[in-house]
Amino acid sequence: MSTPIERAAAPATDAASALLAGLVARGVRHVVVSPGSRSQALALVAADLERAGLVHLHVRIDERVAGFTALGIGRETGMPAVVVCTSGTAVANLLPAALEAHHAGVPLLLLTADRPPELRGVGANQTTRQPGLFRAAARFEADLPVPEAVDHDGTAEQTAEFDAVAATALAASLGEGARAAGPVHLNVPLREPLAGAAPEWLLERAIARPVAPPVDLESDGEAEASGALYQGGGGIGVADVAPETEAAFPLELGPRTVVVAGADAGPAAEELAHRGGFPLVAEIVSGARFGRQVVHGYRALLRDPELGGRIERAVVLGHPTLSREVAILLGREDVEVIAVRGPGEPVNLNGATQGVDAIRVASGEIDRAWLGAWMRASREAAVDLSPPAPDADGLASAVPHERLGAINAEVEVIRAPLDRAALVDALWRATWPHDRLMFGSSRLVRVADELLGGKKVSVHANRGLAGIDGTVATATGIALASQIEERPGVTRVLLGDLAFLHDLGALLLPPGEEEPRLQVVVGNDGGGTIFDGLEVAAVAGADAMERVQYTPQTARLEQLALAFGWEYHRCTTRVALDQVLTAPGGGRQLIEVPLPR
Repeated sequence: MSTPIERAAAPATDAASALLAGLVARGVRHVVVSPGSRSQALALVAADLERAGLVHLHVRIDERVAGFTALGIGRETGMPAVVVCTSGTAVANLLPAALEAHHAGVPLLLLTADRPPELRGVGANQTTRQPGLFRAAARFEADLPVPEAVDHDGTAEQTAEFDAVAATALAASLGEGARAAGPVHLNVPLREPLAGAAPEWLLERAIARPVAPPVDLESDGEAEASGALYQGGGGIGVADVAPETEAAFPLELGPRTVVVAGADAGPAAEELAHRGGFPLVAEIVSGARFGRQVVHGYRALLRDPELGGRIERAVVLGHPTLSREVAILLGREDVEVIAVRGPGEPVNLNGATQGVDAIRVASGEIDRAWLGAWMRASREAAVDLSPPAPDADGLASAVPHERLGAINAEVEVIRAPLDRAALVDALWRATWPHDRLMFGSSRLVRVADELLGGKKVSVHANRGLAGIDGTVATATGIALASQIEERPGVTRVLLGDLAFLHDLGALLLPPGEEEPRLQVVVGNDGGGTIFDGLEVAAVAGADAMERVQYTPQTARLEQLALAFGWEYHRCTTRVALDQVLTAPGGGRQLIEVPLPR
């Protein structure tokens, strides 16, 4: 057994201690570390804080995976996770997660180690221009001063300076003083020695202040008495219902209105529709697809001249991205569009959308004829995807041909191969309020959006930029954050095979860390079949379409699961999939569902 090396104090470690202790003292609870030499002071201090039980530490060798793991934690908790990495290309690998955090309004703290200024631009190893790399996305950025002093008692000016930076960075990431939460970049240049002994004051400073919990922006149930106010803000996918204020935009009843709930709209979209008596067009990733006024089959109904064609006003919460019909509606010049500002980018597809910070439904008479027309059409458009119930009378019949017919019908149901509709329905039915469901950016999320009915569950998706980057890593972050303090539930992620392979590095988890309760369900149709339904299919020749759009793959997912230590299941029937999704168990499961092109 090796003996720990006695280390002298070092300015790098003291500065890292002040910075991380300042964040932890203010409520940050998760640190994601990618190992490296230049960042060792930050990483070792994070390990000290983990040993003291003050943070949950997650180690990832791939910085892109680390960034999206932190993104998932931020999505689930509303508080930013810290990402620590070394200099050079490591920093660049955080850009995809930073951009998604920017566009989706998710808090994220990036701490990137760097060479000191005198080594930049002179050919030093692993050195590039890191300051400004995230400028277009960052809510706040700073190229910090090089630590020069050792602080023996925690009272040095340098310690106070880095603590103040921590306070500013956290506030900016949560959206204080800005419209939305998002990423913050602190570039930390360090000279040798790159690490030393942890200062005695580290833990004292990390617990010195009362910890503020994440702001809860869920409905407090008090709007009934005070009038409804729907307010965007720094929350992730939640619009607040709060007492009436003068700042709230009064939504007068009268114009034929629909509520459009895009990604991360949250439960307030449903309540707004309920208060105003409006049809609710809710994307499957909105977290608002539930309640009596949700519209089934909304795409076809928006194309209907008697329904979608007569809309006079649309009220938007969240970030709609999944259907062309909604995009066309929000781009129409004859429709008044009011968008409640939330954590993501403002919606303004028609160039004349009115953005509001808060909205309340004014008193007046609900247009019940308008609502009724939508609800009747919605009922007719609803699809029941559940397998047919067994013929109990036939199975119990003493008449041989009746009983045999019932048995054959049941066998056909059991053996029926899975298709995309049955796959999305199985996941939707298996997921309950204590679970989490994440959709990857693939063909399957569009199938789910077209077919699935209403259900109040926690839904996540990286729809800020709608890329396939980091889907498994984000879901891992969500799972780990959701099961803190032994909370129940399973996180499920549904994605296509290319999105899965794109994030293969996220399957690698260190031994000794907590196991996420995570089911990764891969609809494997051998390539990018989403392009079959896009304009390119009518333009590209068959060979080019196959080569550069469909991009066929023949990866063996079972061997990949084995290599990374995941439990593997291959499900070809609905019965088998239902059993796997709902069977007791925990840990990491990779579930492959073969699908036809």
